[in-house]
Amino acid sequence: MFKIITQTADFVVVAKRANVNFHDEGELGSGLFSQVKSHLKKHLGITELFPIHRLDKMTSGLIIFATNLTSAQIFSDLFKHHQVEKYYLAISDKKPSKKQGLIKGDMAKSRRGMYKLIRSMENPAITQFFSYAQAKGKRLYLLKPHSGKTHQLRVALSSIGSPIIGDPLYYPKKALISEKEPSPDRGYLHAYALRFNFCDKQYHFTFAPDEGEFFLTEDIEDKLNELGQPWLLSWPKI
Repeated sequence: MFKIITQTADFVVVAKRANVNFHDEGELGSGLFSQVKSHLKKHLGITELFPIHRLDKMTSGLIIFATNLTSAQIFSDLFKHHQVEKYYLAISDKKPSKKQGLIKGDMAKSRRGMYKLIRSMENPAITQFFSYAQAKGKRLYLLKPHSGKTHQLRVALSSIGSPIIGDPLYYPKKALISEKEPSPDRGYLHAYALRFNFCDKQYHFTFAPDEGEFFLTEDIEDKLNELGQPWLLSWPKI
């Protein structure tokens, strides 16, 4: 369900697996938060755990938990002021209307739990991205959100005609990769990297996807090695 990436006196960073809900799901089992809390108490004697941010059920990758109230308040302030840099990877097999740049606009509720991007800019979702052609008509996206809206990245890519493969809401169920191939084995969104300053110390973490057949290709591995640390890329100023 998760891997511990690092553990300090104030926080723990874990890598969540895909298709794991953040909260408990009743008969379907314990969610990520409960599992991490139980593990830390059993193996490290940590009795307090505070959620800082969340990932959608389909999304794998890095997530932070605070292990005391003071650090939870510090992280809450960092996230509130957008001082935690987050980078995601996604894969689509649909041709985008643009291959890199900025996706910006307000988000509004749509149907069946979905959201849509609209033209107004009162409180916009802001996402920067680069994309890279891959084999068999797929495209790898490196995404940097500058806001934290529900479904933000999923809606952003859908809005440019390139929904994430396997997304249960935004990827067309009839538009599979080919009629001969089965449904995607997961939703292809991954929280790839985090970078932040906590109590005057700089931290950064990266965790490459380790599940999902479309993530586990030589093309993806080579591209990630080529890109290096994502915060060192030439991201235009917003």
